[in-house]
Amino acid sequence: MTNHRIALIPGDGIGTEVIPPARRVLDAVGRRHGIAFAYTSFDWSCERHVREGAMMPADGLDRLRGFDAILLGAVGSPEVPDHVSLWGLLIPIRRGFRQYVNLRPIRVFEGLDSPLRTAAPDTVDLVVVRENVEGEYSEIGGRLNRGFPDEIAVQESVFTRAGVTRVLDHAFALAARRGGRLTSATKSNGVVHTMPFWDELVAERGALHPEVVWEREHIDALAAKFVLDPARFDVVVASNLFGDVLSDLAAAIAGSIGIAPSASLNPEREFPSMFEPVHGSAPDIAGRGVANPLGAIWSAALMLDHLGHPDAARDVTDAIAALLAKTDVRTPDLGGSATTAEVTDRLLDLL
Repeated sequence: MTNHRIALIPGDGIGTEVIPPARRVLDAVGRRHGIAFAYTSFDWSCERHVREGAMMPADGLDRLRGFDAILLGAVGSPEVPDHVSLWGLLIPIRRGFRQYVNLRPIRVFEGLDSPLRTAAPDTVDLVVVRENVEGEYSEIGGRLNRGFPDEIAVQESVFTRAGVTRVLDHAFALAARRGGRLTSATKSNGVVHTMPFWDELVAERGALHPEVVWEREHIDALAAKFVLDPARFDVVVASNLFGDVLSDLAAAIAGSIGIAPSASLNPEREFPSMFEPVHGSAPDIAGRGVANPLGAIWSAALMLDHLGHPDAARDVTDAIAALLAKTDVRTPDLGGSATTAEVTDRLLDLL
């Protein structure tokens, strides 16, 4: 029996509703594969911020440090500004634990219609590899003369050789294990310093991976090609901002952001990595029991793979594929009327 300690952060809104299904799936697949999970749940959330003035305690990272992985539900509430909730929980975890790779797999499943006529099942299967701790989302900058006509806001982009190189190496290695194709998102025709630097490092790291055919695309053209011909892409590597936008666009192309997973990885495993669905807290449907659990369940599968259990992870994604292809059990975001519990129960039957 292999044992793993998992930190659960359900968070806000439907995050508290999708973590229990993911846990049930983990326990079920764990029994089959000889994996045991010990969970510790943390109430870190916008509700805690309203109550105590902080998303998590000052020693939050120290409390998480000893876990094998973190499974997070969703963060966000109308009562707390988004930049406060994000910089109070997710970004400190990502940066404090050097989770510099954000992995966003995208698939068009049989039985789930894409809004694109050309995106047939099994033709779109790509991964966006997003740099996750620097780039356009740096903390450097500020605001001056607040409230006056000459008010100014400055936000600095930060691209380091070490930071770009390590995410590129991860992306090239992933491409080598998959289809041998990589696309780099850039904007070096308009962003005069950081993007040419990014391009230079892509060429430098690409030369070390002759087994991978790579190309670069300007972000505006790349966004158009995602819509016009998503099947042409396999691994796409991008800076923090570009990867954020592209991965949500790709999730919509796949048919629903409700099933989209993500992994914030510390590839060296020096610190725990974090896994979360990307659908957000969805306060408009919270508490109604109709949240789609598949994004959290697929994120749990990514966690299994990261922890060294690829067969167990494949069992979970195969069950998701079977649910969508062979049943009409759908939550309302997918055009059905099933509850969160009904979808979870059916998936467990298939598992």
